[in-house]
Amino acid sequence: MSALPAVLLAVPLLGAAALTLPVFRGRSASAYGIAVSGAALVLALVVAAVFDYRDAGRMQLGLDVPWIPGLGLRFHLGVDGISLPLVVLTALLVFLCFVHLARHRPEGGRPRALAFTLLVLEVGMIGTFLALDLLLFFVFFEVVLVPMYFVIAIWGGPARRAAAVKFILYTLLGSALLLIGLLVVWAQTGTLDIADLAARHGSGIPRTAQILAFLAIGVGLAVKTPMWPLHTWLPDAHTEAPTVGSVLLAGVLLKMGTYGFARIAIPVLPEGAATLAPWLGAFAVVGIVYGSLACLAQRDLKRMIAYSSVGHMGFVLLGFATLTPVGMNAALFGNVAHGLITGLLFFLAGAVKERYGTADMVRMGGGMLRRLPYIGSLLTFACVASLGLPGLAGFWGEMLALLGAFRPAAALSRPLFLVFMAVGGLGTVLTAAYFLVMLSRVTHGRPIETVPAGPPLTSAEEIREVLGPGEPVEPVATGTAVAEVEESARPVWEPEGPSEEGTGLPAGESPATPVPGSGTAGDAAAEVPGPRAPYGGERRLTDVTGHELAAWLPLVALTLAFGLWPKALLAVTTPAVQAVLGQGVTP
Repeated sequence: MSALPAVLLAVPLLGAAALTLPVFRGRSASAYGIAVSGAALVLALVVAAVFDYRDAGRMQLGLDVPWIPGLGLRFHLGVDGISLPLVVLTALLVFLCFVHLARHRPEGGRPRALAFTLLVLEVGMIGTFLALDLLLFFVFFEVVLVPMYFVIAIWGGPARRAAAVKFILYTLLGSALLLIGLLVVWAQTGTLDIADLAARHGSGIPRTAQILAFLAIGVGLAVKTPMWPLHTWLPDAHTEAPTVGSVLLAGVLLKMGTYGFARIAIPVLPEGAATLAPWLGAFAVVGIVYGSLACLAQRDLKRMIAYSSVGHMGFVLLGFATLTPVGMNAALFGNVAHGLITGLLFFLAGAVKERYGTADMVRMGGGMLRRLPYIGSLLTFACVASLGLPGLAGFWGEMLALLGAFRPAAALSRPLFLVFMAVGGLGTVLTAAYFLVMLSRVTHGRPIETVPAGPPLTSAEEIREVLGPGEPVEPVATGTAVAEVEESARPVWEPEGPSEEGTGLPAGESPATPVPGSGTAGDAAAEVPGPRAPYGGERRLTDVTGHELAAWLPLVALTLAFGLWPKALLAVTTPAVQAVLGQGVTP
């Protein structure tokens, strides 16, 4: 046995416990979070370094000790080619989130509480990918719900409370169904050991019980994935969550649902999987098209990226539905690629919203490549990667999923899956369409700052002339300049120096209006002329900073690496996929 998985869980858990001590205040909490999450990342890389890649289909670095002996429950951890990439991805994204927080204090204040919440969240996420006991898996699966609820409800946007409640209600309902399915498996087999159950490939579980258990487990996992039509909590949660919440929600929490299909539902219940796979494939391709069409109708940048996740996770579910090694590899590759690319997209969306004071693509006015060339270029790269350009990581998951649908498992209807392949191909075209439309609105076009400066705007007609005919305008009662911007459109301002807990302001000071051009030392944007505020006025913008590059460039590098050398990931997942599928559903 190896204690390394337990140590990997203990580091963020003990780090979170230490944050309850009163010695951490203000910015020290962010630095502490970087140190603890960095230590967890180092341990995850050690796990990857000592992993035996020649035998990636076998559970390695196992820890199996009694947990609740009276019920036969065990604290069983381990890692194989399916879970290893997700463990490293989780540790990386949490670390990058803390790097981001080093210079972006949470708008809701309470930096120490946010650091505590993110570390507890990391324990639940990594534990889910390491657990090899059904009940232990369920416990870790549920641990993430409470911290993510608070991340949204405390540090989110104006409608954060409603979004957080919707998130918790949907996921708790899914969890109840998941627990029922797991208990059915336990009742039929008398064991909760995932490795043992997977090795049996459904032996000892009647076909009817397999179908019922797969249905309950599948629906529970589909809520977290999320699969259409169980996705409606996702856009609100992403839109209202802070940047780090959106990154972890898209980069890791969605993967917990799809991981459950690969770890439990398909290998433990192969007959149930073969029976319900056509339905899984149908919902997957509907989600692909629906998500793409919904993206075309969005004005909010974060909401558009959220709907794009519905489509991308549809390709992951389609890969699982084929029940073939190609499709399963596509799903696992798509999981990692989506975590990298969408994590980068949400980092960028947060940076854009911070600078413009809004995520509304129409209000931004276009011209980002002229105004913020580095952020605009990175946003373009992330969008191109997400739409599946060959040579970038997003391409392989989608292409392999369609290839798996072209030749599904022998137990499945090939004509039906050919239809799924055609519909999925249409989804790739729509994906390219909505990303290109977004880029044309945001990065290209005529920036608002090119409008000549003039007298204050005093009428709706003058405002409409600046904003364009498509922008709704409310007349102002006063006859003065229209300088009132919606709360969501105000620029974010953070003063330097020590701050009082929960306020983000220097001790003894109250919130003030930011002075245009008063950047902090080292901010390159203090020299960059900003766009005119949507209703007149002037605003200065900062292009990418050093901390932002530190948080974003690892995701860019891995997106390029896996896009140019997909074998680096496929060589890890393929032996594990073959072990998972066994002999029951392979063609």
